[in-house]
Amino acid sequence: MAGFFLLELAQRIELNLTVDLYEPRDFSRYGPPGCNMCAGVVSESLVQTLAAEGIELPPEVVQRGIDSYTLHTTDLPEVSINTPADDLRIATIYRGNGPRIPAGKSLWESFDGYLLALAEDRGVNIIPKRVTDLGWEGNLAKVSCADEPDKTYDLLIGAVGVNAPILKRFSELGFAFSPPPVKKGFLSEIYLGESVVQEYLGSSMHIFLLDIPGLKFAALIPKVEYVTISLMGEGIDKRLVERFMNTPEVRRCLPDWVEWSYKDKTEGVGQACFCGPKLNVGPAVKPYGNRVVMIGDCAVSRLYKDGIGAAYITAKASAVTALFFGICNDDFKDHYGPICQRIARDNVIGNLIFFVTVFYQKLQLLRGGMVRMVMEEKDREEDERRMSRVLWDTFTGSATYREIFFNSIHPVFVFRLFMATLRSFFSRPKRG
Repeated sequence: MAGFFLLELAQRIELNLTVDLYEPRDFSRYGPPGCNMCAGVVSESLVQTLAAEGIELPPEVVQRGIDSYTLHTTDLPEVSINTPADDLRIATIYRGNGPRIPAGKSLWESFDGYLLALAEDRGVNIIPKRVTDLGWEGNLAKVSCADEPDKTYDLLIGAVGVNAPILKRFSELGFAFSPPPVKKGFLSEIYLGESVVQEYLGSSMHIFLLDIPGLKFAALIPKVEYVTISLMGEGIDKRLVERFMNTPEVRRCLPDWVEWSYKDKTEGVGQACFCGPKLNVGPAVKPYGNRVVMIGDCAVSRLYKDGIGAAYITAKASAVTALFFGICNDDFKDHYGPICQRIARDNVIGNLIFFVTVFYQKLQLLRGGMVRMVMEEKDREEDERRMSRVLWDTFTGSATYREIFFNSIHPVFVFRLFMATLRSFFSRPKRG
């Protein structure tokens, strides 16, 4: 995205640029060589924004269109949350080319591979090499690769993610950069087959608010032939993953023959792969300096969601700053820094929202009120589905956490939730 925007904007102002992009991954390959360790969810608002920028996702890149969420909570019926507006849907994608060669007839294309080809079409020079070292040669940034002569640049953009080993070298370039804080997540791909995915999961993303200590967010995300398991939270380990996969709420979403384990299967049905990627949970310290700027989740990202959207925002902001204001530390401080700070401030509210969800996970009274409110507003007009809208926006990148917070403290929302909670409490079966 950074390369695309640099050349797109440079062409508009008739500025001649040379942009090199170092990318060692081959996104045409299946499995780890093309994997970018991402759940692969893109909100419709981002799809539309990218289309307005000239980045239109072709159908073969989109695995499945998601038009609803199914919310699963402990000891309560599942509830479906349909899109609160017709234009609010999400798409599931693969950043790489998928876990392995499709067993059926369905084929797909890599989202990152598509973006890479788009950047190349704009004139970006793709160098399929892994960067081994970074440094300075006078005032110019120096990039080193194995079996290649060093190259120098006027501007160095770090779009490496929090899982890349080279991230450490940016911390040693002398511009006071410190990587963002991270926590461990969990991703796994399970092969079910196209017909089974449709039968059990359909076009709904399944969200779980379960009383499992340490688990803040969990989802089953349907693709074409696979379902992606995505877990986020505190101290995610083997025991937590196995406990989640064996809950009744999860077992009801999968065929009886699916058995998840840490043993990696490479043939037949079942688990295809799993990984424990680092997840950005806070902003980096000073993600810019003279002639260098960090973008994406190695700078700042949306908390627990919409990492691709944050990559778009920071990539474009870095390109705009460099081309229209300059590439010195103060230029990035004045024009790029505020963009990162805005995302970071919004994440502070996001942390508060996820803190509140812990109480909903633990207290059946609150869960019951939430579920009942969603059920009661199904027949209301779009702008009156207040709980559905709050939950939809919380689970997608369709709104900022600030918007979600203010929608959730609106007097009408609070009153309806209070009444729904009371009705849920008094309608519970009596014990004894």
